[in-house]
Amino acid sequence: MASVAVSAPPYRHRQRDIAAVFAGAFLAADAVSRRRFTAIAAHTGIEYRNLSLPLTEYPQPRTFTEYNEIWVRTARQVGREALTRALEAANVRPDEVGAIVTTTTTGVSVPSFDAELIQGVGLPRHVARMPMLGLGCAGGAAGLSRVYDYLRGRPDQVAVLVSVELCSLNFQCADTSVANLVATSLFGDAGAAAVVLGAHRAQEASGPALVATRSRLHPETEHLMGMRVGTNGFVVFLSPDVPDFVGKHLTGEIDGFLAGHGLTTKDITAWICHPGGPKVIQVLDRCLGLPPGALAHTRASLAEHGNISSASVLDVLHKTMAAPPAPGSHGLLLALGPGFTSELILLNW
Repeated sequence: MASVAVSAPPYRHRQRDIAAVFAGAFLAADAVSRRRFTAIAAHTGIEYRNLSLPLTEYPQPRTFTEYNEIWVRTARQVGREALTRALEAANVRPDEVGAIVTTTTTGVSVPSFDAELIQGVGLPRHVARMPMLGLGCAGGAAGLSRVYDYLRGRPDQVAVLVSVELCSLNFQCADTSVANLVATSLFGDAGAAAVVLGAHRAQEASGPALVATRSRLHPETEHLMGMRVGTNGFVVFLSPDVPDFVGKHLTGEIDGFLAGHGLTTKDITAWICHPGGPKVIQVLDRCLGLPPGALAHTRASLAEHGNISSASVLDVLHKTMAAPPAPGSHGLLLALGPGFTSELILLNW
């Protein structure tokens, strides 16, 4: 890892101010639903979120087409800014990049938004492109895994990952289901970019080495979380069973992955975990038996941005790289997403 950079749209507000406006924007919501939403928002652990539109514009109904047009414009801006910052921090020229992986779940365009990034940032015209759509919160970790795969066969090259998630543009003003109230209270807008160097250039990088990766699709769990595409855009569905499922299955998955490399959870110094929400964070803390403060960066990311889907784990990685553990330390990067999917990456400083 050479660098990670985070970017966000300019409209930044306190969580309580966002909650007040969105509570009033739900069409035909009764007083009970509005109070429920405000209470949920107040207990997320979120202090601020960035939005893609001025806060006062969200009560104005828009079509899926209108929201997606805003997504395309904003994704270009946020993605370009994140990638430019990451390349500068890594001291890598745009024309040195051999591959670009992009991930999102909150908007769609054809060509995918990497086409504009390649031209706007000045990447080579022959750069390998790997756009990924629909991996949700797991997309950042999965994207790093694909970068790892690419560079294993091309150790002299550079690859980049760009995640852009503009969750507020999926606001469902007519849906007062508990799942939508939770999603509206939790997700924010931001993007992140990572620059990774092949093994032959490792001496140029100050961050950790990517040692191994594992993806796991748990069968018959599609109902736990995801998004449906409807007339009004992407509609989140989120089961209350997610924390219980994580508690029952993730520990064994992590133990098995680490055992394959002669490690246990006690050997992990840096835990780089996607902040899915306060309940999921509590489950991770408890089931993994983590020491106090192990998920401090995860909680800080949630407080500063909300859940920014696939970009969240990259923000946590950015915070970890800014205050790294001792050389020789092991780290574990993990994220969960629809499918139900778990993504694990073993790191070494």
